[in-house]
Amino acid sequence: MGRVIGDFGREFLVEMSQSYELSHLSCSRRGRKQDVACGDMVEINIASPTQGSIETILPRRNVLYRSDAFREKTLAANLDQAIIIIAPRPSFSETFLNLCLVACEAAGIHPIIVLNKMDLAEEHAIARKQIAYLDPLGYTILPLSAKFDIEPLKPHLDGKVSLLVGQSGMGKSKIVNALVLNEVTKVAEYSEALDSGKHTTTFTRLYPLDKNTAIIDSPGLQSFGLFHLDDDSIAHAMPEFRPFAGRCKFNDCVHLREPGCAVIAAAAAAAAGHISLTRLGFYQALVEQQRELREAHPEWKR
Repeated sequence: MGRVIGDFGREFLVEMSQSYELSHLSCSRRGRKQDVACGDMVEINIASPTQGSIETILPRRNVLYRSDAFREKTLAANLDQAIIIIAPRPSFSETFLNLCLVACEAAGIHPIIVLNKMDLAEEHAIARKQIAYLDPLGYTILPLSAKFDIEPLKPHLDGKVSLLVGQSGMGKSKIVNALVLNEVTKVAEYSEALDSGKHTTTFTRLYPLDKNTAIIDSPGLQSFGLFHLDDDSIAHAMPEFRPFAGRCKFNDCVHLREPGCAVIAAAAAAAAGHISLTRLGFYQALVEQQRELREAHPEWKR
């Protein structure tokens, strides 16, 4: 048995349990299945001192997906938390941030938002105000300047397996390099040997920081689709909606334009601090987009 610590597309790096003499094996997935993710615990068949095949994926504690109408991508499994990295330059996407938050909530994974590049003081302050509507939801928003000091992040990582995710240009690679520079270099060499590219952002890799702490670095993303979630799952993944569950006039209310909707009414009373109009607008746009995609692709099933 072992843990997948590197996802290189069709090849996986598996760290073997201490009961084996071998420490790491390069493995493929038997058959055509490409359902293995970084962080998975797996059973393998050893073919040689350096090669094996993944036979079984053991039950997962959780798994983080992204998907569109055409395919689904498993980002990582068995996580304690996800670190969502944003920055004021280049400007981050609020939609991307909220999609990540919904994905984490739906998967039962604790999210932490890192607002990087605080050395850009004026722009950083503007970005912080831009996401102030998330403060009442209780999300941790950590200001950071990975260029100068990574220390404020370390206590949040201690004793946990954390996935780092963000759009390209947010400074994720700099954070990873500051935490595990030597290991990153080794893995870049390993990836090149597999003809998977020389850049560490082209694959997903787990890096142990100590015996009980690890981070998983994923490629920079420009989109985060949630096509695998239905309307009810999206609504439940909005924590500020939950107190109003069952209080709408109609049992099948989806909180779009229905009369007597408790969620819409709460957002209209924003001064009371219930639901922000920004989050309601994000939710409604997402649900309507999902519905249009399902109508266009009725054949797609999870």
